[in-house]
Amino acid sequence: RESRRKTPVAVSLKENERLFGDSALGMSIRTPKVAFRYFQDLLGKRIDNPHVALYRSRFPEHELVKDEKRQTVIFKLSQMIQYSPEEMLGMVLNYSRGLAEEFAEQPIKDAVITVPAYFNQAERRAVLHAARMADLKVLQLINDNTAVALNYGVFLLHRPSFSFQNIMFYDMGAGSTVCTIVTYQTVKTKDSGTQPQLQIQGIGFDRTLGGLEMELRLRDYLAKLFNDQHPSKDVRKNPRAMAKLLKEANRLKTVLSANADHMAQVRPSVAGFPAVFGPRVGGLRAGEQEHRPSAASDGIDQVILVGGATRVPKVQEVLLKAVGKEELGKNINADEAAAMGAVYQAAALSKAFKVKPFIVRDAAVFPIQVEFTREVEEDDKSKSLKHNKRILFQRMAPYPQRKVITFNRYTDDFEFYVNYGDLSFLNQDDMRIFGSLNLTTVRLKGVGDSFKKHSDYESKGIKAHFNMDESGVLSLDRVESVFETLVEDKLEEESTLTKLGNTISSLFGGGGPTPETGENLTDSVQQEEEESLAEPGKEEQGEKQDQKSSAEDEERGEEKQRSAGQAETAPPKAESQKTEEGEKSESQDPKGNRETAKEEESSKSSSDSTATKTEEEKKIKAPKKQKLVHEITMELDVNDVPDLLEDELKSSMKKLQDLTVRDLEKQEREKSANSLESFIFETQDKLYQEEYQFVSTEEQRDEISKKLSEASNWMEEEGYAASTKELKDKLAELKKLCRNLFFRVEERRKWPERLAALESLLNHSTIFLKGARMIPESDQIFTEVELSTLEKAINETTIWKNETVAEQNKLSPTEKPILLSKDIELKLAALDREVQYLLNKAKFAKPKPKKEKNTTKSDSGKNATAASESENTIPPTEGKQEDKPEDVGPAEEPPTAEKVAIDDEPGSDSGSKKEKKTENGGENRKNDEL
Repeated sequence: RESRRKTPVAVSLKENERLFGDSALGMSIRTPKVAFRYFQDLLGKRIDNPHVALYRSRFPEHELVKDEKRQTVIFKLSQMIQYSPEEMLGMVLNYSRGLAEEFAEQPIKDAVITVPAYFNQAERRAVLHAARMADLKVLQLINDNTAVALNYGVFLLHRPSFSFQNIMFYDMGAGSTVCTIVTYQTVKTKDSGTQPQLQIQGIGFDRTLGGLEMELRLRDYLAKLFNDQHPSKDVRKNPRAMAKLLKEANRLKTVLSANADHMAQVRPSVAGFPAVFGPRVGGLRAGEQEHRPSAASDGIDQVILVGGATRVPKVQEVLLKAVGKEELGKNINADEAAAMGAVYQAAALSKAFKVKPFIVRDAAVFPIQVEFTREVEEDDKSKSLKHNKRILFQRMAPYPQRKVITFNRYTDDFEFYVNYGDLSFLNQDDMRIFGSLNLTTVRLKGVGDSFKKHSDYESKGIKAHFNMDESGVLSLDRVESVFETLVEDKLEEESTLTKLGNTISSLFGGGGPTPETGENLTDSVQQEEEESLAEPGKEEQGEKQDQKSSAEDEERGEEKQRSAGQAETAPPKAESQKTEEGEKSESQDPKGNRETAKEEESSKSSSDSTATKTEEEKKIKAPKKQKLVHEITMELDVNDVPDLLEDELKSSMKKLQDLTVRDLEKQEREKSANSLESFIFETQDKLYQEEYQFVSTEEQRDEISKKLSEASNWMEEEGYAASTKELKDKLAELKKLCRNLFFRVEERRKWPERLAALESLLNHSTIFLKGARMIPESDQIFTEVELSTLEKAINETTIWKNETVAEQNKLSPTEKPILLSKDIELKLAALDREVQYLLNKAKFAKPKPKKEKNTTKSDSGKNATAASESENTIPPTEGKQEDKPEDVGPAEEPPTAEKVAIDDEPGSDSGSKKEKKTENGGENRKNDEL
């Protein structure tokens, strides 16, 4: 396992050996072709993507081939062995899960995975596929910058000055640079009161600028210096030499972050590193600022550095000038901030932990829109196709959220497209790397059938329900055709009993069942409508402008979004007015019915028949809305990067599981081989130790030594090809041979401690027994049987110890001992049990009451003023009554022990008794007053 806190994302696949982390990096120097790094850059990209060509130029030792089914990239190790980037990432995730399980000491199935904020839909789906291959349930894909902001915000809560502020996080890692502006504030929620919140306001990024780019430029510089010194050789053609130079460049980058110059040394050559190169290292594309999010530097309260590459001084210098701040914040762990933020989010999502709520409002970097075409009729009555676009998620729209797009004028099967929106904020290089702008083609089937089946209903459009989940992955949940009609209650359909019940309830002021039913139906319709309304704000403004420009179109977009658990709804103008009017009219009718009933109740002069007619007329005027939803079949065609099929996913999972089983078997075999080899060496050394020679004969040691030598020779000649079972059998054979020798040595090591403990317990038990027998019979709490049992146990244990030790002394040290440590422990436990029984009895025993000749006295230390004590006191005896006749007066306290003792003394006069009485009486009065 890794000894450092950071584990490199690297995999080495060489024949039957698979390595991770630093071990894989070490393999990259010896065999660069089998060590894979930075394969995350290839996730969700086709073979013709410029980023694939960049990866080939950076790592020319790897062979990348085309996946004919998905048009993506595959690493080809041999004709039979090939791995996709998703499978590589799955291996790393499985290895990371193993590290976490070893630390937590329990199995782990759920995970929160950090991804770059610039990952598009195809890249995010690829990460989810990799997690599934590793048999991990992804609770959420959280953006790196969001995780960092959450980690910072959690620690910011402990400060008393937590308030509204804008923070810029500048994250330059190994492969990319991301700049994020985050707003922290406290918001009030209906359920939980005031809670902290972070909102992602802006994101800028560069996919290729990072620590790797610095290392590659340093490597190329070192290679140039080497070629200048050795013109006859070209180091660039030697993959191993270039791998060594890249490793040295990584070390130089670290050292130069704290020093002005350094000497670069690579075996077998030494290349001088001039001091003038120092500024160039820090200035590697650091001046590129076109990707930074546009925000006034005055509105930024603090700029915080994240990522290992931000430790380069030149990066900090250029950034400090760009933001115009006095200093840069370095108060978070640049390497672990994202991981710690993901841990907090995982704890918040898990049911096993409870953490302080922190609202996270992440933002989608890339806008998404819906496109469709329709036939329109021109002024000259000719028909033409018109292309329409509707914004689904604008740029920097918060998520998670759900939205509904409604198609109002389609009456037959049709199709629409889900694509990326305006990406003009990306430069040409980023646009080429971004890939396909088309996400999904959706074909709807069954639209015409639904209209034919429900021809009596009014169509409310075809509603497509979209969802962008917590991971930023867009999905189309369902498409449904919605119909609605007005249903009037007919008087003929009401039975006589229903009419009678309505009349009676109206007479007593109760509302009839019909108005209640109508009101409930109206509420349900209103709730359904609210699910397809749009949120106010920037998105609604953009939607209104779009609707104005295409007022003649037949489509009206109904949108609804939920972000951070809060739903805000507002309808478009045309539909909102209709909906509100309809709702008002529907909700007013039941109220009218109730008001009519109250008026009729107050004016009972009118006849019952007139009241019944009026009620029936009102019922006729209150039609009910009936809503019907018909599910539409949809077919999805993914246009950017096809998803893995279920069979392909299962095949990849099995491939990774087989690799894991192979690794476990390999580790088990290596463990068995190490155990056998260490046992041979340790036993050979023990044979020359004094304590082992004392308990063994020369013949016994020679026999063991011979077997050990044979096993050692077998390990050298055949052990490398032996199976795990053969190694374990060989070890078991040697342990059986040496068992008696080790047993004798182990017993002699335990004797002194065990015998000393037994002797000590015998001494203490004997003393305890003597003390127990000296207790007076009146106060004795132990029975004779109990004391006899303890005495018997002491005598038997003493006899056994003396006899066994004597017999053991007669035996030779090389013979099997008869004095065993386990027998001593059994004797200890038996004797200790008897002693503990008596001790516990003494601890909880109640003392027997003392019997006096004249009277029963209470303890002299207690107050004799309690009523309970006076009730339990026995009256004085006849002898005591002779000294003082009984007074027929108020009840007195029972005599205390001190008083009885004074009375019993010869020569005690009545004066002293009176003084005692006075004192006792005073105490009585004092206690009564208390």
